[in-house]
Amino acid sequence: MLRLKQTGNLKHHKAACYSTLVPSDEVTVSYRYGLPVVTLMLPSRKERCQFTIKPMLTRVGTFLQDIQKEDKGIERAEVFTTDGSKIPTTALMEILLMNDFKLVINNTTYSVQVPVKEKWSREHATEAEDIKSLVHRLFIALHLEDHQLRRERELLQKLDHLREQLVPLEQMKAKIATSADAKTNRLLWTGLALLSTQGGALAWLTWWVYSWDIMEPVTYFITYGSALAFYAYFVLTKQDYVYPDVKDRQFLHYFYRKSRSQHFDVEQYNKLKEALAEVEESLRRLHQPLHLQLPIQEINDKD
Repeated sequence: MLRLKQTGNLKHHKAACYSTLVPSDEVTVSYRYGLPVVTLMLPSRKERCQFTIKPMLTRVGTFLQDIQKEDKGIERAEVFTTDGSKIPTTALMEILLMNDFKLVINNTTYSVQVPVKEKWSREHATEAEDIKSLVHRLFIALHLEDHQLRRERELLQKLDHLREQLVPLEQMKAKIATSADAKTNRLLWTGLALLSTQGGALAWLTWWVYSWDIMEPVTYFITYGSALAFYAYFVLTKQDYVYPDVKDRQFLHYFYRKSRSQHFDVEQYNKLKEALAEVEESLRRLHQPLHLQLPIQEINDKD
């Protein structure tokens, strides 16, 4: 007598398990009402179970999980090609059922032969592709607006959270930047004062104390020392001695030194700014006409 038990509808398949005298050392694939049916023996329950697959919706990983749900004694379930290559769990069952494969349950390997399905004509294949495309467009039309609103809400919440985190950091950064800029400007004015003092001292020594014959070698070595200092700057920094770049470098030096004394985390600040820019860019792209399914305004070139 045949004992048939319906286990209920799962996400992508319907399983029917029953006791039978059919040999348990095989896994078969057949087609019923156009859908593939995988029949196999559950090792712990000693019952054969049929899984009706929806090839275009079911993934290999989902199919293996459903097998393990039917028999809690299955600890390992994997699928391989006939040459031993493992099939990823993200692959669709439609791809798997194109060729023969091997099903491994615990320590037992089953060679599964997939029957040749009647091939569709080109007209039927084209009609099926049109139906798929229509279903896809209907799904987008029905769910796109909700998805966009939910996505926009998530981005706005993240944007507010990032801005709240940045407010105290921005205030501290502004104070540190003001202090560093003031020190940099004082250094520049100090340099101007020293150069002016040097020029006045050389003029005084040349015309009032000594003569040009004595001061000429002194000015030569001062010029040579300046050139040597500029070259040393290039060797140490790998940059030319350009006044705007020197100012920016000195500003960063004062800024980072002040940041350490004030316990200002520059790296964390930069990460938050990058995250804020990414969220704003995502919002901008979300509001584009193509994402909102709105007509794009035509732009006429002006002559």
